[in-house]
Amino acid sequence: MQLQTVSQQPASCLGLAGQNPMETACVEQADRAGINTYFFYNLNYTALLSGLKPLVAQKREQIILATGSESRDLTHLEQYLDQVCQTLNTSWLDLLMLEYVAPRDDRAQVQAALDQLYTWKAAGKIRYVGVTTHNRAIACELLQEKACDVLMHRYNMAHRKAEQDVFPAAQAVQIPMIAFTATRWGTLLNGHPDWAHPAPTAADCYRMAIAPNPVQLVLTAPKAQAELAANLSVLQD
Repeated sequence: MQLQTVSQQPASCLGLAGQNPMETACVEQADRAGINTYFFYNLNYTALLSGLKPLVAQKREQIILATGSESRDLTHLEQYLDQVCQTLNTSWLDLLMLEYVAPRDDRAQVQAALDQLYTWKAAGKIRYVGVTTHNRAIACELLQEKACDVLMHRYNMAHRKAEQDVFPAAQAVQIPMIAFTATRWGTLLNGHPDWAHPAPTAADCYRMAIAPNPVQLVLTAPKAQAELAANLSVLQD
């Protein structure tokens, strides 16, 4: 399945994610460069949200709005969905995710939350149901059960084991993936004493993360326009 906008444009391979602090102009810069996918963990990412408001007003069907919640409470999830839609003045979200599903979760509660998300999808309130997890066993189980439309999973130069099981599982059921923490919170950019090669750039990290077939986009969360400009070369590959 191809993750795409309402106007049937594929998701850009690089998505802009919220950062605190962030220059609001990063959103306009990203849009001009061809980024059409935007992600925020919650409504505290005010700079990104401020930048998104005019974009939503001008070209809602040409962009993908993605967010999520760590809550498993159905009332809280509905309140969050309504708050996001009200904040951005839109009647729907493209992707809503249950964030950080982990072994400690009550799986029945997770399933109930996923069922609710699919109910909202059927009602046109969201377009894709997603899950984020760092846990590979849970990721594989969700994929095998086709429990979500989109899976967001940690993948970077220091965390590559998804290549062994998660990526093949996603490929088998044609569920698109989003890679995040591509620079490992910036630590990969410092290099390592055991590495024979120079430290990678952020763009190098994004290129590596987007390379596997199931991964359709990787998130970047710059603080400033100059930082984003250095990452945009990924869109030209």
